[in-house]
Parts: sequence; structure tokens; C-alpha cells
Amino acid sequence: MTNTTTVRSLTAADVRAIGEAPLFSEIDRATVEMLLSDAQVVAYDAPTLLFSQGDGADRFFVVLDGQVRLLALTEDGAQSVVEVFEPVTTFAEAAMFASRRFPLSAEVVEGSRLVHVPAASFLKNLARDKTAAFKMLAALSRWQNRLLREISNLKVRTPGQRLAAFLLTQTVVESGPAEFRLPFRKTLIASRIGITPESLSRAMSRLKAEGVTGTGSVIRIADVARLKAFCLTTGDGGGETA
Repeated sequence: MTNTTTVRSLTAADVRAIGEAPLFSEIDRATVEMLLSDAQVVAYDAPTLLFSQGDGADRFFVVLDGQVRLLALTEDGAQSVVEVFEPVTTFAEAAMFASRRFPLSAEVVEGSRLVHVPAASFLKNLARDKTAAFKMLAALSRWQNRLLREISNLKVRTPGQRLAAFLLTQTVVESGPAEFRLPFRKTLIASRIGITPESLSRAMSRLKAEGVTGTGSVIRIADVARLKAFCLTTGDGGGETA
């Protein structure tokens, strides 16, 4: 992978965008700017290996545009995508705080923009503002609780409803037809919604009855409102298993 990047300092617009990330959501803009005093925005014009498993975690990142794929090595030495980070989210902060080593590798998708936050200056600035530190902990706690609620909701939904709910997050259309391209491979989508790839295929077939069709990575929904209603139904087991 060719490393083609453009580096610049943070702008006021960047600071506003970063404030939307859960880690910074409870902190005022001036404090965010102080904490990120040495941060830089890096634009990637080509797919780039951001870091490798075992590298020192000397920074964490904020996704402003594009995607970052978290990669793990399988037993046969191949790389498998285990998570995808999209705007506006932070990642690798846990490695910075805890192990000081990146437990996995990460690849930046072409056209992405990331904020690189050096660990040393960030932790030094954070130590100067205990209020900001407590607010960040509170924000992370709320974020974790929201994720736990989402996991709980997944458990009571059928595979078809899980897939439908994911598809609905990919369009801004409220009712009527919608068409879009899946953001990543179906195996990763299956992992994200807690089902097997085989169950994903069955769920996709199940959704044809709800007006959902697909050709390759392109998905078409006949009526978004109808699919939303399907997500809210109960007793739709239909023999579906994860």
C-alpha cells in the first residue's frame, strides 16, 4: 500500500466535528482545542496501513471522513476485518491508556481524513484539567451503556430484523423507495449484527417479502416505512436462527 498523505493543523471546523465524538461530547470547544494542541489532520489519498499489531500506541485517532478498518490475523496468516470505524469516532485510545501497544492492525481507506492525537501531549494536557477528565469518563460510560442497550435489543430481534435495522441506517430516506451501496463486505455486516454469514444470506432472502432486493453490494428498498414497521413487529421468528 502506497502511503500518500497530506498533513495540516486543526481548524475551528475540525474542532467542532471532533466535539461530536462520544469521547469529547461533554467537553466545551476551548477545552477540546487545548487537549488537542499538538494534533494534526492527515488526509489519505490511497489505502494506507495506519499501524501494525504490536506497534507502540503513541497516539490515538479521530475519523473525520472515510473509514478505518481494524484487522486481525487469522490462523492461516490472512487478514480479517473485525471492525470498521466511521465519522465521527475515536479509536485506539484504550491501547494508549492501557497496554501501550496496538493489539490489532489498522488500514485507512482511500479518501479518509483522520486526526492524529499524540499520546504524550494529550495526557499531559488532560492532567491539567481534572474536570475534563471526569467528563470524558462520564461520556465514555454513557457510550458504553448505549452500546449495551443496542446489544440487548439485538438479542430480542430475529436475524431478518437485525439486518433490516442495519440497512435502515444506510439511508436518510424516511419513506418510499431507497437505493444504496453496502459500506463493507457482507461477512463484516454479519459480524456487526451478531449473526453468521449463512444466516445473513437467509435473512436477505427473508427480506424479499418486505420489499428488499440486492444485486452485489447494491441494495434496493421498495418502501423504507414498511421496513421500519417490520423491525418493530414481534413474533416474526419464521424459523430464523442466528
